[in-house]
Amino acid sequence: MFCGRRTDRIKGLLWEGDGFLLVYKRLEAGRFKWPRTASEAREITPEQFTWLMQGLAVEQKNRIQEVSPKKTC
Repeated sequence: MFCGRRTDRIKGLLWEGDGFLLVYKRLEAGRFKWPRTASEAREITPEQFTWLMQGLAVEQKNRIQEVSPKKTC
């Protein structure tokens, strides 16, 4: 993934097994929280990628735990 100086748009390449997919995302309002140095760069999980595409920070302070409905007899 690549982010320019303005940090309101990102581009990325995803390998899908038979070719690359180019992803481009531009936020109408707000900015992506993006690493500025090589030491800040890192790999992200698919879940973190989804957060990033939603305009959220990659590092969430508190994760909401999944719950499943209780069965009633």
